[in-house]
Amino acid sequence: QVQLVESGGGLVQPGGSLRLSCAASGFTLSSATVRWYRQAPGKEREWVATIANIRTTYYADSAKGRFTISRDNVQDIVYLQMTNLKIEDTALYSCNFANNWGKGTLVTVSS
Repeated sequence: QVQLVESGGGLVQPGGSLRLSCAASGFTLSSATVRWYRQAPGKEREWVATIANIRTTYYADSAKGRFTISRDNVQDIVYLQMTNLKIEDTALYSCNFANNWGKGTLVTVSS
């Protein structure tokens, strides 16, 4: 059974940075297509970024230039490095592999 666990969320001021982690049990993420999504309060879940194959990456327009998705194949973790965070980035961030979802990690951007 595949389980995904996100971590790294927290409270940060606008302009700050956070690095989110997505770790899996029951499956290796090393070459899997893994996606980050987020859901802000009162809004629908939206896709943020994808890493496919080894290093092919895709980003939502809202993430381009500020977020970087990457993977560490030694630790078998997929990261989402977020910089220049904005208040509108406040959301519950979840990682996804196939039909598997983690419970998410909360990111709050506030002054």
